[in-house]
Amino acid sequence: MAHTTILPDGWPLPKGYSNGIIAEKGKVLFIAGQVGWTPDEKFASEKLAPQFEQALKNIIAIVKESGGKPEDICRMTCFCKDRSQYLVSRKDLGKIWRDIMGSHYPCMSMIFVSDLLDHPAVIEIEATAVIP
Repeated sequence: MAHTTILPDGWPLPKGYSNGIIAEKGKVLFIAGQVGWTPDEKFASEKLAPQFEQALKNIIAIVKESGGKPEDICRMTCFCKDRSQYLVSRKDLGKIWRDIMGSHYPCMSMIFVSDLLDHPAVIEIEATAVIP
């Protein structure tokens, strides 16, 4: 892999994300915000955990179509409508993450928003990958 995780001296190891990643070389793939709908744009659930799982699968489908793997993702930004549901669902979200992403943790941000365009979306994820 041509990616190196950056952790300044004396900083604690982050839990569930990386502070910085250097991509040594490759093609940069910018992935538009993906909501938790199926490829035919149907929501199977209005709950956060199933939408998170589907949105993450959508991200991975785009990465794989580009010749990459989940560990090529360097950055993710999550936009979530429901902070309370997120906090209650963290254990389930962690399991979903490990099932799809394994132990790879890109640089990530979680931003809570008042609404998303595609109703009844409760989460949208955008990402950047560097495909070797």
